[in-house]
Amino acid sequence: MTGELLQELVEDLRKVPTLSDLRDDELLWLAEHTEIETAEAGEVVIHEGDVADAMFIYLEGEMDGRRESTGPDSPVYSFGAGQITGLLPFSRMTNYMITARALSHVRVARIRKECFQQMLHRIPALGPRLVGILSDRVREATRQDQAREKLASLGKLSAGLAHELNNPAAAGQRAASALMDAFARYTQAHARLDEANISPENRALLRQIEVLAREKQSHAAPMSSLKLSDCEEELRTWMEQHGVEGAWALAPSLAEADATIRHLEMLAEKFDARTLGAAITRIAVSLEINRLLTDIQHSTGRISELVQSIKEYSFMDETPRQEVDVAKGIESTLVMLSYKLKHGVEVVRNYEPALPRIDSFGSELNQVWTNLIDNAADAMENKGTLRIRTAREGEDVLVEFIDDGPGIPPEIQTRIFDPFFTTKPMGHGTGLGLDTVYRIVRKHRGNVSFVSHPGNTCFRVRLPIKNSRL
Repeated sequence: MTGELLQELVEDLRKVPTLSDLRDDELLWLAEHTEIETAEAGEVVIHEGDVADAMFIYLEGEMDGRRESTGPDSPVYSFGAGQITGLLPFSRMTNYMITARALSHVRVARIRKECFQQMLHRIPALGPRLVGILSDRVREATRQDQAREKLASLGKLSAGLAHELNNPAAAGQRAASALMDAFARYTQAHARLDEANISPENRALLRQIEVLAREKQSHAAPMSSLKLSDCEEELRTWMEQHGVEGAWALAPSLAEADATIRHLEMLAEKFDARTLGAAITRIAVSLEINRLLTDIQHSTGRISELVQSIKEYSFMDETPRQEVDVAKGIESTLVMLSYKLKHGVEVVRNYEPALPRIDSFGSELNQVWTNLIDNAADAMENKGTLRIRTAREGEDVLVEFIDDGPGIPPEIQTRIFDPFFTTKPMGHGTGLGLDTVYRIVRKHRGNVSFVSHPGNTCFRVRLPIKNSRL
């Protein structure tokens, strides 16, 4: 490189904030030990997986980089003129973790790692500055991965919650639609009785029978499907023999209320052939309406329970710090994760009665329970027994999560709380779940530990009851 080009490169390096106050001879040394690379928009400057062998000083243009191996949803990192990235001194990176593509014309000064030791010796001021850049880069990467982990967890919980809400909502909608039809049939039967001008005594009798039938329906013991089918068949046959229209639709409601042939024959004694069908229809449809209203009540009640669980899980309408009922928080978490547990995980609870409330950030503790329960379910492949135990130990509350999965291999047990360490396949976890557990528990002045062998893995969380240092 000619003297003129070296001087131009020195001036370009001086525009980089990290290098701007270096002496001329220091900048000249950097210029003499750099390789200049250029790229146009769309070209790859850094390939993910390649050996990390150089530091990059961006002189012109912009680039975007991301981990293409984790799919299109991986976070995007941007670099531009004036920034320093790539392999930095003191970094333990062995391979580039992203693929970086130019967004415009890019010019980069590349300093190979073989020059690092001499560079830090010739320019001592660079050491602390590059360490600062390295620390900022780690913090930013961690922040983005933690945000992605939270979004992924929120996405799973939202999908499960949507499924849980959809079932009672759909049931309520079906019952409301059927209720409109039943009410129309009830009104028609009532009109037919009005047209027949039945006696006041029979009107009073019909109202009395409807009330008694609904009470009997509410308290009737469940019948086996075989017995219920036989009862329906007997009632349907009798009604068809007596000219009752739609007997097949009326029989199920009458059978569920434990109606018998004797009850129908008693009605036949009070109502003539012209009004018997309308009287039986009104009674049967009244029972159907009562059942549909009960279905709607159960469905809306289930929705209300789920909404309450969401509020308890997220501690909506409450201050961030409060006295928390640990068992109640775990139960809210189990509701939120029920979509994952209900197909094969048996949850056995052993909560100590009158366990004292603890000073904590409730929504953060629920993140702890979520990660530990979710990990246990994954370890058991969603089939097995999860035992949850709470107890008081001195001035602490102990919470244990015990699963009967295959256990954690001994060779990785020392690493499971490390950030970004995961045994899940690529794209199925960031390795921040147990790191989140560890950080939150430590924030609460508690501790988390585990013991594991095949068939028994137990995570123990200890939290102080009184915590004035939160």
